[in-house]
Amino acid sequence: MMSTSPGFVIRDGLEKDIEACLGLDHHYETDFVWQMNIEERAGQWTMAFNKQRLPRTLEAIYAPDEHRLRLALPSEHCFLVAVAKESPEILGYMTMRNYPVYRTAWMQDIVVSHPYRRRRIGTRLVNIARQWAKEHGLDQITIENNTKNYTGIAFCQQLGFKFCGFNDQYF
Repeated sequence: MMSTSPGFVIRDGLEKDIEACLGLDHHYETDFVWQMNIEERAGQWTMAFNKQRLPRTLEAIYAPDEHRLRLALPSEHCFLVAVAKESPEILGYMTMRNYPVYRTAWMQDIVVSHPYRRRRIGTRLVNIARQWAKEHGLDQITIENNTKNYTGIAFCQQLGFKFCGFNDQYF
């Protein structure tokens, strides 16, 4: 699969791309987090997520995972890279696992190296992944994210994704 936009090309990721993907700048900054509150009483659980402003900007690193990238290499899964048109430099990547039994895809990584953010690279990666999911008969895409990655959550919401669950021990 290949798609072009001004300044970059999106293509299928290859094994030789993994090292460059792992070497991208994976850090993010946020002034907000989602705080989860759980209340249990009389056989009822109430859970609420509240947007909280932090006293100072939080700098965090999304941990790249070579194993996750390798799992996305086979053709039944989706591994896309964004590459600069003028050079072989990888600007970002996306991985998505296919679960055909449930007709769903699980997007684990959406990474655009810090210097190349806000150029619609992440949006193009997700849109091409949506098309890939459609072509593989999948009805739903779930995107992993943690409550500290407010900018990542906002990005997913801008693309039309909705909150669908939470696992406090996942990350």
